[in-house]
Amino acid sequence: MKKITRLFYLLGFFFMPMLVSVTALASNVQMTVQLQNYGGDGAYLAFYLTDEKGAYTDTLWIAGTKPKYYKHLPGWARGSGRRASEYDGLTGASVSAGDTFTVTVHIDDAFINAGFQIRVDASVEDMRDISNEVVVPLTTSGAGLNHTGRHYVRNFKYSL
Repeated sequence: MKKITRLFYLLGFFFMPMLVSVTALASNVQMTVQLQNYGGDGAYLAFYLTDEKGAYTDTLWIAGTKPKYYKHLPGWARGSGRRASEYDGLTGASVSAGDTFTVTVHIDDAFINAGFQIRVDASVEDMRDISNEVVVPLTTSGAGLNHTGRHYVRNFKYSL
């Protein structure tokens, strides 16, 4: 029994630095969106990453908790296939007209300054679905800058 315990300690000692270095390769990114006063119900928003060609890479956050409405987030829905594994644990309440919403997500440092973009799709019940409501390059120089959306989003910004 003592030999097995020692073996686990040695393996832990060997692999721990690798685990620490892997977890240190992600940054906390805070995204803030302020919606227009558009006079409708709460908006469903999909925050996601695309590569330099606009191809879907990863879901960052979904504002809106009912998956049956996710098909109305067109760019994200097409890229993610609306697979539950793409958004499991990454959802919260929809955002009301005129409100400001902030969420902090983890993004791998390899995506920053490498041509990737943060995109936001938006949908409001009985109103238009907007693909690419916001498209912002994920760069250190773009952090903290305000970006205007195409329809529902008054202001979007992220910080690293």
